[in-house]
Amino acid sequence: MEITAQMVKELREATNAGMMDCKKALKATDGDMEKAVDYLREKGLASAAKKASRLASEGLVGTYYCDKCNTASLVEVNCETDFVAKTDEFKNLVTEIAKQVIAEDPADVDALLASKYENGTIADYITAKVATIGEKITVRRFVRYQAKNSIVDSYIHMGGKVGVLVEIACPEVNDAVKEVAHDVALQIAAASPVAPEYVRRSEVDPSHLEHEKEILVAQARNEGKPEKIIEKMVEGRINKFYQEVCVLEQPFVKDGDISVQKMIQQKAPGADVVRFTRYKMGEGLEKKVNDLAAEVAAQTAGMAK
Repeated sequence: MEITAQMVKELREATNAGMMDCKKALKATDGDMEKAVDYLREKGLASAAKKASRLASEGLVGTYYCDKCNTASLVEVNCETDFVAKTDEFKNLVTEIAKQVIAEDPADVDALLASKYENGTIADYITAKVATIGEKITVRRFVRYQAKNSIVDSYIHMGGKVGVLVEIACPEVNDAVKEVAHDVALQIAAASPVAPEYVRRSEVDPSHLEHEKEILVAQARNEGKPEKIIEKMVEGRINKFYQEVCVLEQPFVKDGDISVQKMIQQKAPGADVVRFTRYKMGEGLEKKVNDLAAEVAAQTAGMAK
């Protein structure tokens, strides 16, 4: 399979590995992006286990909270250019869609688009906005949290590039619990380069854990470690893996000497994280090829196929 400059660019963006290493990884895996990421990680050349398909697009992640019904929503709405995403008209549209998610509790995006809004539907509302804004607008995804014996909080990071919704169970709602909820939302939003995927260890998908162990074993062997110590090395590195993917085990962003779990215990005993959702705007969507592709093409022109 021919390895194109665009493929090298995508793998480079996903792993931060060098271009020559990306080219080699793609050749070794016959152009399979996910296998190429694993290949680079096994060689110790990838700085993060990000999906190769996670490319940028334009738009906003927005949220809305209804204090009367203790319900919050998180939505991602995409458009064609960053210029439009920064306009008040587009921001207001995102807010209206987030409000509609709370009001109608739709099952999916199709149901949301078909829901009644003013004298028509949300789809009609978006169509009218497309006519005035002049760009294609799509609702990509949403989530709705209604709190019961808990509170919900949200955090929008980097001007709508990242958004988080979190639910915290608690014996009673007080200022300490509210502070904890906001701190946890901030923690999840600010996570980089690998965002948490689970609340606690018990939630980690067994297949995800097994895959990670296989990567770490291969990595240790490639480092030339003796087989008799590999198992202990992998055990230590799995603990590091848990710290990356489980929010309760992460070092607290405001105090790296304690974990998020410890922070919650100190500030609001009895409170616990129920669930969270993190949206990164454009995650997994294709974006128009920009000048970086041309740069990569120029630098890889002399590489052997």
